[in-house]
Amino acid sequence: MSIKTAEFVSPKHPDKICDFIADSILDAYLDGDPGSRVAVEVMGGHNLITINGEVTSKVTLDIEAIVKKACSNFEGGRVISNIVAQSPEIARGVDAGGAGDQGIMKGYATSETPEYLPLEYILARDLCKNIFAVYPFDGKVQVTIEDGVVMTVVASFQNTKNNELLKLVKSLIQAKEYLINPAGEWTMGGFDSDTGLSGRKLVIDNYGPEIPIGGGSFSGKDYTKVDRSGAYMARRIAVELLESRGAKEVYTKLAYAIGKSDPVMAVAVIIYPGQNGGDGKEEKITGYDLSPKGIREYLKLDKVKFADTSLWGHFGRKFEWR
Repeated sequence: MSIKTAEFVSPKHPDKICDFIADSILDAYLDGDPGSRVAVEVMGGHNLITINGEVTSKVTLDIEAIVKKACSNFEGGRVISNIVAQSPEIARGVDAGGAGDQGIMKGYATSETPEYLPLEYILARDLCKNIFAVYPFDGKVQVTIEDGVVMTVVASFQNTKNNELLKLVKSLIQAKEYLINPAGEWTMGGFDSDTGLSGRKLVIDNYGPEIPIGGGSFSGKDYTKVDRSGAYMARRIAVELLESRGAKEVYTKLAYAIGKSDPVMAVAVIIYPGQNGGDGKEEKITGYDLSPKGIREYLKLDKVKFADTSLWGHFGRKFEWR
């Protein structure tokens, strides 16, 4: 018996609003200066948004204007921006082509779905997207499957009536049990009801709770931060190995040291049809330029609008890292 659960949240969830703001700031810096180095964190809630982080760039931006454009219903709110230059010690290592920090990044691909992502994750994401298309508000869903059969669906969305939301959810996914707004109907959402923080929905950004992740957040970081670029590359390698080897699952792992261009670890575990998870053998990853600059070129990260990546998960959406 295999029971799995995954959740997903809408773009109007407070944490996802913060991710979107962080990546909107990143995009604005990169538009003005492609060599910008950006690492910003965003916290928002209750009429206040705080931006904190490090940026080295040839351009100076109106951060408050970017924030209010990214968060259109925050016109009267207060924005506090505290952005400083990147530490010269960190810059020294990055200038030499090295990683902007140490860290571990994990990638994954599975033949279970066309997107090469876990079934429970895809079901939750698709359900959330389809509800949001009708009710574009704060909301979240959760899907539990047992041996591939949907058992329980949870859907909580702002500004919905239980009977109407239940009807919509039933038309989108068949389950044995539906929990619709289980705490009751609600109209207060987003920053009015809760605080948000960028980088807090890491499992949703990755592969769902069944698959291990490195732990680094993505949004608000340029390619020199291997938390993001390394995780993207780990996914791309996993997809390519899955396709080229005819595998059932692929797990990849990268690890970096600050200021060093090459990873200190680059390995993959490949599981073939008919094998169990423990049957896969670890092997070294070869044939890739895994330096930050090499990843940037391979994945065309200089062409990406990162704000779009922050909303519906970072994988299985036909980006270069797939």
